[in-house]
Amino acid sequence: MNKKLAGHLLIESLIRHGSSVCFGVPGESFLGALDGMYEYREQFQFIACRQEGGAAYMAEAYGKLTGQPGICFVTRGPGATNASVGVHTAFQDSTPMIVLVGQIERHTRDREAFQEVDLRQMFAPLAKWVAQIDDPDRIPEYIARAYQTATTGRQGPVVLALPEDMLVEQTAAQTLAPYRQTLCWPAPDRIVEMQNMLRLAQRPLAIVGGSGWTPSACAAFEAFSRQWSLPVACAFRFQDTFDNRHPNYAGEIGSSMSKALGGRIQESDLILAVGVRLGEGTTRGYTLVRPPRPVQKLIHIHPGAEELGSVYQADLLIQSALPAFGSALAGLKAPEACGWSDWSHTLSSEYQSHSTIRPASDRKVDLAVVAETLQRLVPENAVFVTGAGNYAGWFLRYIRYRGLSSGSKTQLAPANGSMGYGVPAAVAAKIAEPERVVISISGDGCFMMNGQELATARQYGKPMIFIVVNNSSYGTIRMFQERHFSERVCGTQLMNPDFAMLAQAYGMNGHVVEQTEEFEGAIREALSSALSTLIEIRTDVEHISAATTLSDIKAAAA
Repeated sequence: MNKKLAGHLLIESLIRHGSSVCFGVPGESFLGALDGMYEYREQFQFIACRQEGGAAYMAEAYGKLTGQPGICFVTRGPGATNASVGVHTAFQDSTPMIVLVGQIERHTRDREAFQEVDLRQMFAPLAKWVAQIDDPDRIPEYIARAYQTATTGRQGPVVLALPEDMLVEQTAAQTLAPYRQTLCWPAPDRIVEMQNMLRLAQRPLAIVGGSGWTPSACAAFEAFSRQWSLPVACAFRFQDTFDNRHPNYAGEIGSSMSKALGGRIQESDLILAVGVRLGEGTTRGYTLVRPPRPVQKLIHIHPGAEELGSVYQADLLIQSALPAFGSALAGLKAPEACGWSDWSHTLSSEYQSHSTIRPASDRKVDLAVVAETLQRLVPENAVFVTGAGNYAGWFLRYIRYRGLSSGSKTQLAPANGSMGYGVPAAVAAKIAEPERVVISISGDGCFMMNGQELATARQYGKPMIFIVVNNSSYGTIRMFQERHFSERVCGTQLMNPDFAMLAQAYGMNGHVVEQTEEFEGAIREALSSALSTLIEIRTDVEHISAATTLSDIKAAAA
């Protein structure tokens, strides 16, 4: 059989498994793969990014949005270490992702060769599987396993090292059949047991989130919630798992959660946790649902066997892929009358109150009104992308995200709270679904960590909108400083560029908003522009979060 370059076979294998785009920074350690991308340039696009951390975030966001593994190529040593932030995000967010790292030549191993890093040791705690392909004939085998591993059970990242010399060897190996995601189905007797436990509850609450949901699975759960009058809250940064306009929606459990919802979780006598790990962010430091045996009865449904029982010893454990669980719900007959209907109505009413805008007259820019303006003007299927920081609280609290049941995700955000996510993730979203409106929302500190990816947006993406909330501060850390070391501010004050002028340097539109009423005109212009637009919103650090002010924090600490 005709032989080909190993780097060409690698790209053929990625294409065979359904991938058509990857994100990365080129390196001499994977020149053979880059030549394969050129060979198959009509079928496979390489998005050249400006830093490996941005590239890895893009791959993670692509995987989160599409449900297919995001692909990232980076070079050895420094490239791999830069990319590790995206791998950590994919791991904690359970996002399918494959990172391909160019590596030193095989014969120089263990000499601390130029940029040598033992990738197996480095990525072992951050990825589902880490391996190195030493034999070009085994490329199809490793790539097939990577896709299967990234998408099976609890989804997550896979890292494969590619020795530079291996990629330029000849091979006659052929690609394998495309991967098919494996789905585990819930045991029928456990579904019956779940039904019986629900019937006996007085104050049940469902918590949904995580990865692996499909539109049909979300629609099935929304129908189940309606039939059973079951209140549903979404896990931290997974608000679009359940339509926020559903009559039984109770709100997000996380940084934007109301005090009322926190109290209701503790009052609940049964928690139905579906697809979520019940991690630290969702449980407020493991206080709302306490491990290992919560006060509430707990039914935990998750696709990963290794996740069930690892932290929480639930009353009922059900291993199931979420589409399979959604199918199982269709056969459950709801009781004629649910004893918790008033309870469900109370939680929904409290969410409505918490997410209702109350315009503030004591500030030049009211971010609650900014969020409401976005909700009112952008299309329903717009993708909102936020990074990490206090500024995100307004957009988590006041935007009512359309659920995945509508056919597509509308929220991208890092559940691991990783800064620098908002810009690159939005670029990936626009590349993945170019016809949708994509809104990137970053704080000033968050933006500056990967703002250079505006160049990637300009080079590859269609028009999109970047919003930078600028209070010249690492606001979240400043808030904690004032709570624990009042008036002893250190390291959290920032000097920033003129972000609007910076956008113009990249060939984009740039606007500065210093008054609430200026924002609507800026966003309307951005939505109609043929160019990408950056809107800098200048705010006062006094208004440190959507829930409090610096003055109130200082007074409480006094």
